[in-house]
Parts: sequence; structure tokens; C-alpha cells
Amino acid sequence: MRKKILSCLIMSILCGCLFGCSGNSSTDAAKEPDEHVDSSAADTSEDDSSGIPSNTSEPFVGRADLDSETSEFFYGTWKVDKLLGFANSYNDASEYPTGQKIIGDEIIINEDFFSSKGLKNYSDYQYELKNSLYEITIICYNEDDFYRNFKMDLPDINMDDEIKGIEVSDSSTGFGIPVSFLDVNNDRLILVLEATAFELARVTE
Repeated sequence: MRKKILSCLIMSILCGCLFGCSGNSSTDAAKEPDEHVDSSAADTSEDDSSGIPSNTSEPFVGRADLDSETSEFFYGTWKVDKLLGFANSYNDASEYPTGQKIIGDEIIINEDFFSSKGLKNYSDYQYELKNSLYEITIICYNEDDFYRNFKMDLPDINMDDEIKGIEVSDSSTGFGIPVSFLDVNNDRLILVLEATAFELARVTE
């Protein structure tokens, strides 16, 4: 009789231990997926040091300072090399179909100095800024997004190109000027006047 009672007690203790252990394991396992999801969600919200979201599935639209690689490429003296084309909508100032008479003219772009005085035939585009401010206002990460935003069909813009729109303003007044640029992969620089695009060629670093 005592043997039967002892056997029952031992079985009860063993069952309790087994159920207790399996219950703890299932609780721990249930917590793991939640912790993993929270970590992934945090990663998707991170931006790079420039403040531009790292997500490239949609164009960036806003205002951001030039990053170091863009600055290194952008600064220098540039010569207007050739007409590239027009946006779908343009005005009389675009001088379609030949474009403004600026081929061979030069533009100076330095960190704290900007001069478009070299566009000698057009006083409306001639600026000299000692407190120049350069800002990225849009980044398109492919050809389709570029066309949707700029309505320009330019030669040699490819599907995987990254195109930054760069605007120039006087940092002391905050006023922008009607001279802007398109930086293609930190490899090509395009001047935009009105709705007219010109390829630039580097003269000096």
C-alpha cells in the first residue's frame, strides 16, 4: 500500500515538473517573434547623416545640405557644352528650339562663392553670391521618377541613374535664383534655365 502511495506521489511530482518546463519554453518562444519585429521596424526608420531617408523606392523631396561626395563633384568652374533638350512645357524665355545663346559660357561654383556672370547674353541669369547656399531639393533614383517629376526626356538618363536637383540661393537673404542644376550620379552636371537643359563640362576643380 505504501509503495502505491509513494509511486503516485513520484508520478505527480514528475508530471508537475514536465508541464512547468514546457510552459516556460512556450512563453519564451512566444516572446521571440515580437522582439524580432520590433527590431526590424526600428531599422526601416533610420536616415543617413544628411537627413535624407535611406529608402530609395520613392523620390526624396525636401531640403538637404550637399553631402561630401556631391560637394567634391559639384564645386569648380564649368563651361556650357551643349543643349540637351526641353521640358514638356516651356516659355518664350526658353528660346525653343535652339535654347538660350550660352554655349561656351562659364559658371563658377565654389563652397562660399557662386557666379553666373559668365552667362553674358542674359542679365536675368547673372548672379554673384558671396554667401552662396546649395541645397538638394529632390533626388530621383531612376529614369521613370525623373521624368514624372521634371517632365524632361533627356538623352543618356538611364533607368538606374540617381539624379539630384540642386538649387542655389543667397544664404544671407534666403532668396533663390533662377539657375539650377541636375547632378547625375556625381558624374554629369546639367544646367537648367527656365525649362531648358544644357550639359556642362568641367573647366577646373
